[in-house]
Parts: sequence; C-alpha cells; structure tokens
Amino acid sequence: MAVAAFHQAIGTPHSSLHHEFRENSLRLNSNSFRLEIGVSRRGCHRSDQRNFCVVQASTSQTSVFDPVSSPSTNNTNNSKKKSNETALILMRHGESLWNEKNLFTGCVDVPLTKKGVEEAIEAGKRISNIPVDMIYTSALIRAQMTAMLAMTQHRRRKVPIIIHNESEQARTWSEIFSEDTKRQSIPVIAAWQLNERMYGELQGLNKQETADRYGKEQVHEWRRSYDIPPPNGESLEMCAERAVAYFKDQIEPQLLSGKNVMIAAHGNSLRSIIMYLDKLTSQEVISLELSTGIPMLYIFKEGKFIRRGSPVAPTEAGVYAYTRGLAQYRQKLDEMFH
Repeated sequence: MAVAAFHQAIGTPHSSLHHEFRENSLRLNSNSFRLEIGVSRRGCHRSDQRNFCVVQASTSQTSVFDPVSSPSTNNTNNSKKKSNETALILMRHGESLWNEKNLFTGCVDVPLTKKGVEEAIEAGKRISNIPVDMIYTSALIRAQMTAMLAMTQHRRRKVPIIIHNESEQARTWSEIFSEDTKRQSIPVIAAWQLNERMYGELQGLNKQETADRYGKEQVHEWRRSYDIPPPNGESLEMCAERAVAYFKDQIEPQLLSGKNVMIAAHGNSLRSIIMYLDKLTSQEVISLELSTGIPMLYIFKEGKFIRRGSPVAPTEAGVYAYTRGLAQYRQKLDEMFH
C-alpha cells in the first residue's frame, strides 16, 4: 500500500514515479523531483514482486539529540562541550473537536478530541530524545494542550510551565522561588501571533455545506489562495506577516543564543514559518500540507535552517517525504508498491 502512504506526497498509481532500491537507500524519481531516502532494515516482508524490508527514514546523527538517551562515555568532557547546533521542532496541534466535525475553526478556541490527545502523546514519543529548552505555542488551547501532553513523554521529565506576562500581578503571582525547580522547568510562551489563520465569517461553518452554498471554486480560493481572504477574515499572506515577524523577532534570537525550541501551533501559522525556513514561494506554500500531531525537526546551524524531517519513535517504522510543492508525513508503512 505504498501508494496509499505516498499518494499525496510523491504521486499516485498513475504518476510517473519510478523507484530504485539501493544498498542503503531508496531513490524515487518523477518528472518533477528526485528524492533519496536513507533506510535501515527492520525485517522483511514478501510482496508479489520482491522481498521488501520495512524501512525507517534516517538522517545523519547530530549533536542536538539529548545525551540522556545516548550511550555513556568515559570522556566526561564531551558532555560539557556546547553544541553549535540547536533544534527547532514544529508541531501542528492534534485533532480538535471541530476538525472532527469538519468545521472551519480558525481562531475559535476549541479543545482536542480523544484522538487529538493520543496524537499529542505519540508526538511526544517522537521527540523524547531531542532537547527542549523553550516552548512557544499559540494562544489557543488546542496548541497548548498538544505541547503539554507531548512533553509528558520527554526523557528529561522537565515540567512545561506557561509564563504569564500579561500583567505585573500575573508575573508576580506565577513566580517560582526555587532555583532547582526552575532548572527542572521549561518556559512556555503563548503568543496570539502564532494563532491559526482567522477565517472570518466562515468560522463555525461546515466545510462541505459552505462549498455547497458558495461553490467549491470560491471556497477553494478562500482556503488555498495566498492573498485572498474569506469574508472579514485573514488571507494566508496576512497570517504569514504576523507569524513570520514573531518568529524572526522572538524565536530566532533564542535559537541563536543556543536554545532548543519547540513551536506548537496550527496548519497555516506553521506553513507560514516553513515558507520562511525553506524559502518557498507564495505558490509553493499553498500546496504545503501538515498532518495533525506529527512533529517536524529542523537543525539551526551557522545561521541556516536544515530540515531533518519527522523524528521516528524508537520502535516504529516511518517515512518522511517532502517536495517543494507538498509535504506529508506518514507514520506506518505496510508495503511500498503493488
């Protein structure tokens, strides 16, 4: 069922996709792109055409991975050396109650479903070995829940604590007076600039019913154009202006200072940030898709962002695929080709 796993990311059964198995990688070719995935063998399965080994997407090992999970070493000086690389984790919130009901959510503050809670916990397992020093979320509960639940799975067992800077009283009342407790905590900063795109008069409407009322083409234009907003709402361009400006002003300086950062936010605010990180055009970003509850890892090194894909849980087979026009994440893989 490889096509089922890859059809949105790298083609369909009728696409011009060609594959070539190599010793340590799988090369995928089409008319529009070439993708080579490093693989590790996890056990073989029989298909009609060949023996097939379940693969796990791999990346080069970097020093940002948490030493708490690494083998011990006799050289204690190594653990004291400061890495010149930092990690940036992007995570779309888990499924919300309005995702489940197929409603336009936008900036309405809707919580997670049971499935969304499970997605957040699974996402936490994927990033459990990656150090996190600071967390940024939107001001919406579904993103904050996702961040908090994900961190319950982290190897460091540090406690995420929302920082209240909205008033002097809020700062005073939430102050921590134990230095040891501070060291075992991770500050969480909630920012409205990372909120989902505001869908205006579409918020709360059923997506299918809205398409029936206004026409599929009109709704598609509102949802997928870069600079056309829905009635009294934001375009993706407007969302990107606030989200990217906040990233540059507040988050990028933390990465430059050596902090490892996680951002838990929304499809459109994260698409906007990825547009900046990957230097996508306005036409490329409108085709970018992010699955709920699947983290994406970047390495920040020497002023550049290096995309590493989606971290994979220690015992899980997984695939990460990306093209400049589309990103999709798939957790499990049974077969790759008919």
